[in-house]
Amino acid sequence: MSALSPEALVTLDGIADHQRLRTSRIASVLGNHLGSSALDYAVAHHLLEGAEHAAHARDADRLAWYRRNTVRNLTHLSVGPHIVLSPRPADLLRSEISETAYYLVGPDTSPAPPEAHALVRAALASATEHGFGTLLTQHAPVICLLNRRRLDETLHSWALTRLPGTVFTDYTNHPEVLARDLIHEAAHNWLNDALAAHNERLPADVTFFSPWRGTPRPVYGFLHACWAFSLTVLYLRRTRHSVTGPVVPFLDAHLRQQEDQFASALDSLAEALSYVSADALRDRVSHAVSKAIRRNPGLSEQSHP
Repeated sequence: MSALSPEALVTLDGIADHQRLRTSRIASVLGNHLGSSALDYAVAHHLLEGAEHAAHARDADRLAWYRRNTVRNLTHLSVGPHIVLSPRPADLLRSEISETAYYLVGPDTSPAPPEAHALVRAALASATEHGFGTLLTQHAPVICLLNRRRLDETLHSWALTRLPGTVFTDYTNHPEVLARDLIHEAAHNWLNDALAAHNERLPADVTFFSPWRGTPRPVYGFLHACWAFSLTVLYLRRTRHSVTGPVVPFLDAHLRQQEDQFASALDSLAEALSYVSADALRDRVSHAVSKAIRRNPGLSEQSHP
């Protein structure tokens, strides 16, 4: 495969059709009139999940809200083509089937504060400048900011398969760090959509050692890590020379860490990808990892820990 830009790397036939079909089916279940954008796709899953919660709780008013509202009613939460949320920890939900916390847009959702909007705008601008704008528009249209952290604190971020297009993340004051984590989680959402669009069925009983987790992982989890971390490396390589201050050694340390991780994972990649039947999908993951493992001679020696 010839060299692909980040924009081309995440352009794959079938994904948009998958999103539109899924959105249409949810709209039919709810009885409302959702559109066909990536934001509609993400919000549709919030509405469906919220309606299910309301039905179980026998809350007729809340159920009616989830069946009545669409993206057009949520513009007060928007930053461009994105919805930005900033829930309190007490507002996060957990399900019986997963301990992973999540949040649903609802009738009591308040707009995120102006400083959160400003940070997200700056992060999106950085990602767009370096070729990842489409990825975030299509696969992270709902951004849920959680805990503000310092650079020396652990940052947690995640995405859930039942809320595609939504990203949950801690954040710092540095837009490049937020952009990195949005790209990482959007990459997970992209791969989930790509696998679904191409009807891929990966074996659950085949595992490969994941240096990111330090444990064997099924094909699905191993490929997710390879893909998501490769995109963050590609973004950071493009942005690190334009940043200054304490974020520089932070980003350099992340790049060095990823070089080591990919060196440990590379021998297993070809075998793991052999379980993916779609050539275009397999080639994109392989291409992204190949670009990510190229060592970066520009890392500053002064910034080594």
